[in-house]
Amino acid sequence: MNPGTTISEDSMTAVETATSRTESLLAQTEQHVAHNYHPLDVIVAEASGATVTDVEGRSYLDFLAGYSATNFGHCHPALIAAAEEQLRRVTLTSRAFHNDQLGPFAAELAALVGKEMVLPMNTGAEAVETAVKVARKWGYQVKGVPDGKAEIIVAAGNFHGRTTTIISFSDDETARAGFGPYTPGFVTVPYGDLAALARAVTPNTVAVLLEPIQGEAGVLIPPAGYLAGVRELTRQAQVLFLADEIQSGLGRTGRTLACEHENVVPDVYLLGKALGGGIVPVSAVVADRDVLGVLQPGQHGSTFGGNPLASAVGRAVVGLLQTGEYQQRAARLGDQLRAGLDQLLGHGVVAVRSRGLWAGIDIDPELATGREICTRLARYGVLAKDTHGSTLRFAPAIVIGEKQLQFGVDQLARVLVDLRRG
Repeated sequence: MNPGTTISEDSMTAVETATSRTESLLAQTEQHVAHNYHPLDVIVAEASGATVTDVEGRSYLDFLAGYSATNFGHCHPALIAAAEEQLRRVTLTSRAFHNDQLGPFAAELAALVGKEMVLPMNTGAEAVETAVKVARKWGYQVKGVPDGKAEIIVAAGNFHGRTTTIISFSDDETARAGFGPYTPGFVTVPYGDLAALARAVTPNTVAVLLEPIQGEAGVLIPPAGYLAGVRELTRQAQVLFLADEIQSGLGRTGRTLACEHENVVPDVYLLGKALGGGIVPVSAVVADRDVLGVLQPGQHGSTFGGNPLASAVGRAVVGLLQTGEYQQRAARLGDQLRAGLDQLLGHGVVAVRSRGLWAGIDIDPELATGREICTRLARYGVLAKDTHGSTLRFAPAIVIGEKQLQFGVDQLARVLVDLRRG
């Protein structure tokens, strides 16, 4: 609408109705949904590609992409087609029976990442819990650790989920405090400190569990050579290297897996989020037979893990990644994103860390909190997520256009200018 245009009664009624609907939905959520999240006051009704539309018809660029769950954009045609076709056939059999999608999904995913076997689950936290069980069983059965003595080394600042076992080795007091007693068997060392890791290894160590890039911590990238050092240390000590690629994997960083940036092949990959294409929850523990082969029937499972619908969507995701197109696109657009963010250094931004289309942006804490920045960005049509005070995370869908990406960076610059002007 042009400035000065008279708003008709019908238009005014539509605006009032939309606003009323927003307020009503927010009130319902506040009253009936447990307060385990603190979302922005944006109510998404539709989405496509890198954009979402709220109940009032306003469009936003999505710079969170469901914490990397929608790496390929919202409602990707190939993924929707795979889901729709499977919906008409069969969606759930449980693992009490075979289905015609699980075997091909496991074979194709294993081939994509260079492993032999797949244990399908649903959520990322389930994949981590599964890996903990597998590592302990492997330690007792293969390494010969005394029963009940297995230890897993983790990194400070980690985020692997919020289940009881996982928060037991988290140092995020928001997620941890008030939920004890905690599960024993975990040793924490500083992230990126290879010497500290080496000192922590004992004969009872069965695994090292790490994020190749720590996402929730603010997209923290370890020092060059760290992952390679972890791989060598674990190999020499007969310890499993578990790489949590749930957020960093499947194209996000410009490679299929973030470990590839150091040519590192861990013993176990934990995958999730983007594996379900933003349609269904799909996760997987992927390893060779000498690791996953320790599990026998009845020792671990999931009613929904490996269901036909999830497997069909997962196969379609693997198909997108097999061409290498999305990985290359993430790398190219990641260079553009980094160049744009670097120009904001000294203008309200104090640090930028990025790899591919994934960036952590530290805002001058005297200027604003991350939450305040995200609230202002939403007013300018960009949805992002803060973490740890004054840090933002940018993780747009890999399908985002160059102009859209630049728009997002420009809006951050605009917000910073507004804040500096007071």
